[in-house]
Amino acid sequence: MVKLGDARMGKILASSATGTSFLIMIQLASRIFTFASNQLILRTLSPVVLGIAAQLELFQVSILYFSRESIRMAIQRQPISPASEQPSDETDDATKETQSVSSQAVVNVSYLGLVLGVPASLMFTMMYQRLAPGEASKTAFFNYSVMITGAASLLELSIEPFFAIVQQHMLYEKRAAVEMPAAFLRSAVTSSVFIYASQVNYHLGVLPFALGHLSYSLALICGYSWALLKGSKLEGFSFLLVRVKASNPSNYFLGLFSRQVTSLAINVFFQSLVKHLLTQGDTMMLAALSGLEDQGIYSLASNYGGLIARIIFQPLEESSRNLFSALLSPDENGNLNDIHVRTTKGHLIDILRAYQLLSVLIFPLGPIMVPQLLHILGGRQWASPKVGDLLSVYCYYIPFLAFNGITEAFVSSAASPQQIRKQTVWMGVFSACYALAAYMFLEVGNLGAYGLVLANIVNMIVRTIWSYGFIKEYLHRNGCSFYTSEVAIQPASFTLCAAASVLMSGHGFGSQNLGIIQACALSASYGLLM
Repeated sequence: MVKLGDARMGKILASSATGTSFLIMIQLASRIFTFASNQLILRTLSPVVLGIAAQLELFQVSILYFSRESIRMAIQRQPISPASEQPSDETDDATKETQSVSSQAVVNVSYLGLVLGVPASLMFTMMYQRLAPGEASKTAFFNYSVMITGAASLLELSIEPFFAIVQQHMLYEKRAAVEMPAAFLRSAVTSSVFIYASQVNYHLGVLPFALGHLSYSLALICGYSWALLKGSKLEGFSFLLVRVKASNPSNYFLGLFSRQVTSLAINVFFQSLVKHLLTQGDTMMLAALSGLEDQGIYSLASNYGGLIARIIFQPLEESSRNLFSALLSPDENGNLNDIHVRTTKGHLIDILRAYQLLSVLIFPLGPIMVPQLLHILGGRQWASPKVGDLLSVYCYYIPFLAFNGITEAFVSSAASPQQIRKQTVWMGVFSACYALAAYMFLEVGNLGAYGLVLANIVNMIVRTIWSYGFIKEYLHRNGCSFYTSEVAIQPASFTLCAAASVLMSGHGFGSQNLGIIQACALSASYGLLM
């Protein structure tokens, strides 16, 4: 049995490593396509239009987040063996039936995302059209763009049954084969429509971005249908909403929805309300307190400055969450495998140490290199000290974002429903800390968009501290100690990084405010990581 468990764990780890590679490929391809598309239109795209496009993206992200995020998180807590470990002819019927029931259960629960998406889409569409700034509402095709984006969100939610199976069976290769062409199509449609409109001197506002979102959703539907319905080797379940043939029907509400998964999704849903405010708080505050030009500048800074986070950190966080969920799933008696717990700890430590080493490079080099690249790529229209300085400050935010992402991935994989409710309460405290920090930096310190970046850093710090405390307590409770000395790299490395950052920043920062921001960010980062 031990050998069998070790073999299963080895296959899970191999699938996770392969999955991370494919997820990085997806993000890399998506960002390259988006980057190329932006470069084609950036020199003729005004900050105002980009600001409206940022609001439109926030509008779509809000619909998708509230509709599917909690359900996806709950489904990830119901892992199954990787595709390479699917039952063979020699596997007994009971095992096949168990995996079939598990797959059908997650398919059924995923339909709740579409159920939530319909009212969410209608609500956010009406709210955005009514509360949008006058400058945005007067833009050409604004209402059509909003309605198209809302429809695109619903279409994207319709692929959730496919996505649930892809994630549960770790079919990352199929996901990459679907999402990379879809990302290319979105970029191609956005840039081609915008370029054509510019050539004929016809102003379309943000309609090209809305059409890009719509093309992406349609491509996902076609791609996943082709990849999973045609020649699929997964048997014993349906992608339709059908009754679960379980040995214990009482575990399923209406015979369709797993009570355990649905209950967990409900707990995570209320947490996601607060978490979304924390994650998108900067964009929301800018939308409420700043003009469209400032929003466009901040959108550009966050998009360019967050490339590393989206290409590397986000795939690692997602694949690690799947791995943690698989390794920390209790057995029939509610007990955890000691080997799995130690493996989880080792994986977490490796990532945390790698993030620290990457931070050593980001802090001194990022603030100098990113503004120079923007000057080359963005043209004179975006080559302003305000944009360059904001990008420099944003580089300090990226490591905090990474550490918070991986620690919260552990929490979401290991926490019980009661602990998730407790975290939700703490999220309210974090929201208060974030609001206070934003007020101090924006109103008292008068730092503008720079202050928002610092407020985000405070937000990430308090959330990471709580998650780190949960991880230590969780591992200790399961017989696996977890010490800070196991995670932190040598203090000399951070000392060298601090010296290099100070020396190099002397050539890149010219304002007193930026000097203060740099000192705060460096102090906070070294205090947190050491």
